[in-house]
Amino acid sequence: MDDPQVILGTSRSDMLACLERDGQDPATLDLGSNMMLHFVSPVLEFLLIMWSQTGVRLRLVSHSLWCLQLAFTYLEYIDVVDAPLLERLLQCETVGEGGMKSTMERSEIKIGRAPNLRLPGYLLPGEQQLVAGSRENIVPTVKILGIEVQFGVRNVVKKVSAFLRCFPNLDTLHVHSPPISEESTGKVNLKFWQEGGPIKCVVQSVKKVFFYEFQGSRSEVAFLKFIAERGRVLERMVVVVSSKCFSSSSVGNADAKLMPLMSAKWNNKACKLELFRSGREDAEGPVYSHELASDFEFADPFDLEDYMKQNGSLQVN
Repeated sequence: MDDPQVILGTSRSDMLACLERDGQDPATLDLGSNMMLHFVSPVLEFLLIMWSQTGVRLRLVSHSLWCLQLAFTYLEYIDVVDAPLLERLLQCETVGEGGMKSTMERSEIKIGRAPNLRLPGYLLPGEQQLVAGSRENIVPTVKILGIEVQFGVRNVVKKVSAFLRCFPNLDTLHVHSPPISEESTGKVNLKFWQEGGPIKCVVQSVKKVFFYEFQGSRSEVAFLKFIAERGRVLERMVVVVSSKCFSSSSVGNADAKLMPLMSAKWNNKACKLELFRSGREDAEGPVYSHELASDFEFADPFDLEDYMKQNGSLQVN
């Protein structure tokens, strides 16, 4: 079957959609009012859902889907019931009415049967609740994770360790730090991370950490320092410093803010710390490419370095 088939149940509060598609191009659903998407497909491999602003409830059953992306979508929950081939579960910006980033109540991401899930992100600790299908509440297959953390909000930072404990075999961690508002609700210091106990993936498996839009807050430094001092196999830490740290009013501040990290007692003395200046002026959300996310030639769609080396430029969303 060359063309997608869409079946819509048009009640006021929910929608039933069944898509069938072969080939490799992503299929896209543009959703309108508050609705439930109950998705079952025998052949679909890539699914992209965009621009739903009034609540998506997604129940996923597919023995063919490899990659699910949600973009600029108001999410209530995702329930991955049975998706044995699913490798990537990705989301970028979440927006509410009027196109502004939503202050929605916590949404839920439930991972049932997804034995090949390797790469979820960008997840939102504090705004999203993660529920794994196993008794231990872990997803052992995940190797690459992207999270977006409001380091100026204490209750959000407190959820990060629980998220990381769900992925005991994590290899690569990407962290985006959006601008910290003036209404910061409290900072987290290194003692907080130390008293929380060991996080298995940080101690035993994480080899690469990418931290984007570092602003120099004490909470950010404490998080990075905790990883540096606990990571036995950490090989590389890349910190992209926000352009605001280099403003005329902050001259010299960037080095001062990074000094506690550079002087940390690194567990792996061979780990390489790389510092870069961000070229972004507006860094509300992480750099993300829908095209790259669905291209399985690139093992890590959050790491744009290899793509840039091969292609020279990248259109990001």
